[in-house]
Amino acid sequence: MANYWNGTGLKWGTMKLLLKNTENLLNDRLNVIKREVACLDSSWHYHPQFELIYISQSNGIRFVGDSVSQFFPGDLVLVGPNLPHLWRNDPSYYKEDESKKVETIILKFTKNFIGEGTFQNPMFGGVNHMLEQAKYGISFGKNTSRRLHQELHQMVNLSQAEQSIKMLEVLFRLSVAEDKLELSSSDMRQYTTENSQRIDMVLKYISDNHAEEISLNDVADIACMTPNSFCRFFKKMTNKSFVQFLNEVRIRDASRLLAQEDLPISEICDIVGYKSITNFNKQFKQIVGSTPKDYRLNNLNLFFSDKYNQVG
Repeated sequence: MANYWNGTGLKWGTMKLLLKNTENLLNDRLNVIKREVACLDSSWHYHPQFELIYISQSNGIRFVGDSVSQFFPGDLVLVGPNLPHLWRNDPSYYKEDESKKVETIILKFTKNFIGEGTFQNPMFGGVNHMLEQAKYGISFGKNTSRRLHQELHQMVNLSQAEQSIKMLEVLFRLSVAEDKLELSSSDMRQYTTENSQRIDMVLKYISDNHAEEISLNDVADIACMTPNSFCRFFKKMTNKSFVQFLNEVRIRDASRLLAQEDLPISEICDIVGYKSITNFNKQFKQIVGSTPKDYRLNNLNLFFSDKYNQVG
């Protein structure tokens, strides 16, 4: 028990010394969440924390900064503070009669989650460098994803102290991984929420309707802007022109179909919104770096190689 006095020397009385609950402070610095939902429908958003996102079951298109990529089960990405990002499932996930599920592990943390200045220590130089590079977004390959799969799932059920220790280990292992890739080609970090709802509506419209004919006037109307104003706005928000961005969404969808479906290339060309096979081949080669035919063959080789390694 302790006596407390006010500034005039008058006694307030005897008060108990209480232990303050710091759980909320810990949660502000590190949160580990498992989500099982019917589909991912997050908005184009950013936040001041780092975010390590692991998709163990789902596929679709991922937007990180100015990067547009297809994602599959095992997708593991580190997103830096204030870097806009959005994961959108393929259209089949949004059908009411679909029973597909999305399973996601999200680790949201601040740089001081385990203490102020921890990563300034030379022994954590590799981790610190990786966190700096996370301003572009970093994708990790299949090998790293597989090695961390079980541990990321187990972290959900650990205590706060155990989560912090494990998080430090995970970051170290990610920092020495050889299969990491920077995503955004430029620093797209945002520091204001202005226009975020507008670009979100545009990105969702493009994602949902890219297989149809979409004109500049269509998307400018969605944003309630003139075509000229919209072009400047879209370039500022995504670092790409509308046409370039639309082509990337279509080609990433085509790459998914080439890897997952046994459809003729000409049919895939039509499905993703191209009227000309010549233009489709040109855009595919420019964005992916190979022809659609070579891309499909390469994915088949990887598939059989994975199967062989699993059997072995």
